[in-house]
Amino acid sequence: MHRARATDTTAGGTADRPGTAPRPVRRVPSWAVQGGPDDDEPFAAAPVISDSSPPPVRDPASPATAPAAVPAAPPAVPSLGRKVRSAARWSLINTVVMRLGNFVTGILLARFALGPSAWGVYGIAQTVLLVLLAANELGVGLAIIRWDGDARRFSPTVLTLSAASSTALYAVLYAAAPAVASAVGSPDAAGVLRVMCLCVILDGIAQVPAGFLTREFAQGRRMVIDAVNFVISTGITLLLAFDGMGAMSFAWGSVAGNVAALIGFCLAAPGTLRFGWDPRQARALLRFGVPLAGASLLALCVVNLDTLVVGSTLGSVSLGFYVLAFNISGWPVRIISEAARRVSFAGFSRLADSPQALARGFSRALGVLVTGTVPLCVLLGGLATPVVQLIYGSRWVPAARALPWLMALGLIRIGCELAYDCLVAVGRRRSLVGVQALWLLALLPVLVLAARTHGIVGVSQGHVLVAGGIVVPVFLLALSRAGISVRWIARACAWPFLGGAVMAVTILGLEWQFGDSRPALVATGSAALALYALCVLPSRHFLRGTALTDHTTR
Repeated sequence: MHRARATDTTAGGTADRPGTAPRPVRRVPSWAVQGGPDDDEPFAAAPVISDSSPPPVRDPASPATAPAAVPAAPPAVPSLGRKVRSAARWSLINTVVMRLGNFVTGILLARFALGPSAWGVYGIAQTVLLVLLAANELGVGLAIIRWDGDARRFSPTVLTLSAASSTALYAVLYAAAPAVASAVGSPDAAGVLRVMCLCVILDGIAQVPAGFLTREFAQGRRMVIDAVNFVISTGITLLLAFDGMGAMSFAWGSVAGNVAALIGFCLAAPGTLRFGWDPRQARALLRFGVPLAGASLLALCVVNLDTLVVGSTLGSVSLGFYVLAFNISGWPVRIISEAARRVSFAGFSRLADSPQALARGFSRALGVLVTGTVPLCVLLGGLATPVVQLIYGSRWVPAARALPWLMALGLIRIGCELAYDCLVAVGRRRSLVGVQALWLLALLPVLVLAARTHGIVGVSQGHVLVAGGIVVPVFLLALSRAGISVRWIARACAWPFLGGAVMAVTILGLEWQFGDSRPALVATGSAALALYALCVLPSRHFLRGTALTDHTTR
């Protein structure tokens, strides 16, 4: 139901200590590195000796002063690969469950409680919130995940910076809310903006405890927190929506859920919510974070510029249709890409000093994402009208006209977001600002012209034109400079793209032959998925990682 936050790299997985995988070669402030090589493992526990272990056996022939026994070897630390796989599994389960819940909630609201105009107001508020969340903590929260050393030594300064900047940003938004709402063609959205954007402050405070969970790959704990957030926010949203509060129901539901999430983060990472201030740390954190915040802000502007253009050009009703179509197109992006991004940044960071390992890791991650996303995108794009009518009702059918193009955009976004995380992990933060700025500058005139000439369909087409024709080549060049050649990317995408083309032809042919009744839709979708599975079958060893191992050991 909600768009994913583009900068959301918070992740987790197990409660185990982070492994000792190779770390990126980069300068780290001296105050962040103290002690031994395990200083970046703040939650490390002392070894536990089991009471059930057999007593040591002394050799009768040995002197009494001889050592009683050879000390047992310390337990093996789980490898980075095991941690990432475990975290990815938990993250995928978490994301699927949450998104299915949001999907059902969206159906209930769209069918029985809210019309296109209310969805348009909600879309404006959600867009502004996401843009603010891109830069509310000035990018310093990622230092908890990225920097070596004991993160507890600089986390109080991170918390102070994050909370202060988030509060200041909310104060500006509160004063400017009426002007912002009027500028985007929805004056009624001012009150919703002021309430919903309280989440900016809550998010700024939660950055530090959430960052520690990410550092530990503690995705199991993260799933519990997200579940509590979902239950509370969804329950309040539904109650208020059916009580007639319209778009304001989303706002109060979001605030309540984020309050619960903040409490959960503090309980899951105890002792991390401490304020403090060190000017030297603050300067280093800002040098690290501000370029990231700038790139993230530009990325969110790129993703949400269409909402602002549609609202100001076509009005709240057309915006409601567009927001619904965009949310539908985000299903595969959120379910698959969001789960991956919660672990990808931490994983890429640990591979950043080995170009070959980074290239293999990125290629396999991209292959897994694209293989899982292509069939969803093709199904939703090829069967857009019957799917929207079946799920949301006939009054929402105008949204289906933009859906095929937005599904293509969603597939492109998945690759770009993974590339973004990889480039951040290898330290190419400033180049990302240039990529996002180019994307935004190219997109604005195209979307404005497309909205005025072809409505929401033109806006979705303009998105695909700019992303595929300009941004993808630029990202390919940036990845190549980071050591990831086009060959690795082509290997990841070749079989899924072939399968997607076969699926598209199958859907078009069967829909023309059998129509769009429910049994026909089920049969068409099943046949298309079966053919897709056959097409991607040759890539199974690559996706498991065995093909990469064989290739590099020959």
